Amino acid sequence: MMEHFSDLIKNRRSMRKFTSEELTQEEVVNLLKAALMSPSSKRNNPWQFIVVDDKETLAKLAHCKEHGANFIADAALAVVVAADPLVSDVWIEDASVASIMIQLQAEDLGLGSCWVQVRERFAATGMTSDEYVHGVLDIPLQLQVLSIIAIGHKGMERKPFNEENLQWEKIHINKYGSK
Repeated sequence: MMEHFSDLIKNRRSMRKFTSEELTQEEVVNLLKAALMSPSSKRNNPWQFIVVDDKETLAKLAHCKEHGANFIADAALAVVVAADPLVSDVWIEDASVASIMIQLQAEDLGLGSCWVQVRERFAATGMTSDEYVHGVLDIPLQLQVLSIIAIGHKGMERKPFNEENLQWEKIHINKYGSK
């Protein structure tokens, strides 16, 4: 467990290599609690989470995009984050917040994670990634898939974020362009 939030955000880096070690039931429950506790507009909770630990299904999900999703096959768990646009007009923001909450909880548990963008992406066949994931997981049509969060035990070391690389020039005080 991290002692300070600043350590958590400094240490959370995208992890695309995982060991074969499974997650404990407690770890999975903690990840799902973080998802369910994530803030949403007007507490509408438009999101739904499809939790995948079946190796065959993970291998299929790894093909949801032409590039940048292969590592899902090696993850211990994937959380597919979907939401219902009819429940909230800001479902994309709500599902995005839930996605990062899952990633921060994973880091706090000492696990690695990586966000796989699904919305507005395409599988190698030209089918939308959203449509592909719907087919693999039998997701109801009204739900839109935003992301897949791949999670597992870290299979490589990543250095913490280097604060010397912070782009302070992107911070503006009181109006754009001020220093």
